[in-house]
Amino acid sequence: MKNLPQKVRSKKLSSRVDLTAMVSVSFLLIIFFMVVGELSKQKIMINEVPSCIDEPMFTGCYMPDESRTVTILLGDNNKLVTYSGLLFVPVQVPREVKYGKDGIRKELLERNKKVLEYSANKGKPGNGINVIIKPSEKCNFKNLVDILDEMEITQISSYSIVNVFTPEESKLLASN
Repeated sequence: MKNLPQKVRSKKLSSRVDLTAMVSVSFLLIIFFMVVGELSKQKIMINEVPSCIDEPMFTGCYMPDESRTVTILLGDNNKLVTYSGLLFVPVQVPREVKYGKDGIRKELLERNKKVLEYSANKGKPGNGINVIIKPSEKCNFKNLVDILDEMEITQISSYSIVNVFTPEESKLLASN
């Protein structure tokens, strides 16, 4: 019987598959898509539109609390004009100020302090100023970045950039 051919048996391979690499790749893909999904969400700032009324004294739209509004006009040659309230009935008359800590920063800090006191007296503590930044076509990009830096330094979180000028504001920027 020894001379009879024996069946050749093949070696059985291990039936266990190492899934470590597949699990790692799966977790990396999950993390990647979570981060991409979070970064692709739009960050939106709600900008409330003022209500409009028809009164004999004020025709058109007005801000209900215009004493909290500060408008900054950016012109050419580093020109900076600021006023508070509405242009035709200003809380603070339009005037030219300089960039930097002794100019616009000091102005914004003082105005914000007054408005915070005013809001606290009205029963709405913590309502600071609303800044409207209006860069002209002749304004350079550095001036806009400097104003945005001042918003960050003075910790004013309620501001918007508007590129619409009224004729009165254009005249004001040209005259100063």
